[in-house]
Amino acid sequence: MVLNHAAPTQPAPDADPGAETPALHITDLSETFERKGRQVHAVNGLSMAARRGQVTALLGANGAGKTTTLQCAQGLLRPTSGTVRLLDEDPWQASPDVRARVGVMLQDGGLPQAVRPMELLRHVSRLYKDPRPVNELIELLGIAPFATTSIRRLSGGQRQRVGLAAALIGRPEVLFLDEPSAGLDPQSRQIVFDLITQLRDAGTCIILTTHLMDDAARLADYVYIVHHGSVAAQGTVADLVSTEQHAPVVMTVTLAEQRARDLREQPPWQTDSYREIEWTVKDRTVTLTGELTAVQIREITEWATADNTIPETLSVQPRSLEDVFLEVSGSDPR
Repeated sequence: MVLNHAAPTQPAPDADPGAETPALHITDLSETFERKGRQVHAVNGLSMAARRGQVTALLGANGAGKTTTLQCAQGLLRPTSGTVRLLDEDPWQASPDVRARVGVMLQDGGLPQAVRPMELLRHVSRLYKDPRPVNELIELLGIAPFATTSIRRLSGGQRQRVGLAAALIGRPEVLFLDEPSAGLDPQSRQIVFDLITQLRDAGTCIILTTHLMDDAARLADYVYIVHHGSVAAQGTVADLVSTEQHAPVVMTVTLAEQRARDLREQPPWQTDSYREIEWTVKDRTVTLTGELTAVQIREITEWATADNTIPETLSVQPRSLEDVFLEVSGSDPR
C-alpha cells in the first residue's frame, strides 16, 4: 500500500517492467485549465495502471480529479502533459480498431433521450463486426419491460442498465464504468456485480468509479484514491485496511442488561493507558477506535466477560475502505 498526500513514490504493480503490459497505463498526467483568470490544476502528476482480468477502482471526492483523469484515458480530453497509453496507443489519437475494443458507460448520460432502448442497442450493435446479441443483453440486464419506452421516460437505474448494455455490445477488452450501480435496486445491483465479475474473470480490464465504498471493497482488485489531482493512496483493499501492528481498529461491546452500570463505574478505557483511544458510550454499547494493542483488547474482553457473563456483542474490526477514504480525502476535496 502507498498512503501519502502527494504523488506516490512507488509505482503500482501493473507498472512493473517485468509484468504484462497494462491495458491502461498513465504516467505523470497533468491537466490544467483556466477558470476566472487563474490556472486550475485538475490533475497534477497522476500515475496509475490497470491490467486485464482485474477491476481497478478510481475513488475520489467531487472535484478530486478522477473524472478528468478518465476523460483523458478515454480520449475525450487531451492532457496538458504526461502520457496515457490505452491498449498501447495514445487514446487522443487512437485508431478505429482500438476505439472498437473499448466500452464506456457514463452515469445517466450520453443516451439520446427520444430513442427507445431496443432501437438504440440495435443501432449500436451495427457499428461492430462481432457484436454481442442485443436480445442476450436485454435479457441479462432485465431491460425487456422497458425496451420500447423512450429513454427520457426511464428511471435513473433503468438508464444505467441501458448504458451498460450499450457499453458491452462491442465485447470490449477495456470497460470504463462510471457509478455502475447508481440508482439500481438490490436485485439489479447483484446482476451488475455478477456481470462485472464474469467479465473480469474472462480477462476484461475494468476501470470503475463509485461513491459507494462497499461496492469498491466488494468489486475492486486494486484501488486508487485521488485527492487534489494526484494519487494519495493505492493498493488492494486488504492493503488499505491492513490490521498490521499499530493500524487503527474498531472494537464494539454491548453488555447484558444486568451489567449496564459497569459501563460507567471505572471501565478500563478511562485509565491513562487508553488516553489515545477514542470512545463513545450509547445505552449499553461502548465503541473504541484507535491503535488498540493486543493487551488492551484482551483487557476489555476480560472486563466484558467478568463474572462469567457473555456480552450481547463483542467485535474487533479493521478500518473500512470508507475510513481510509475519509482519512485521505477529509471533508474538503479541493
